[in-house]
Amino acid sequence: MAVIVENLHGRRLVRLSTDDVISIVKTYQTIACESSSYEETRRKLDSSELYVPEDF
Repeated sequence: MAVIVENLHGRRLVRLSTDDVISIVKTYQTIACESSSYEETRRKLDSSELYVPEDF
């Protein structure tokens, strides 16, 4: 689960778990393997939405 962390300067950071990172990489690999070029991969990634659950 992703955790939003605020630092002393008010900037919000998102701490990702190992499972979150693996999920994002798997999604990227699936899209990249189905694409024949960098431009197509980029276009597919731009149109896809990646969600990371937030832990409160």
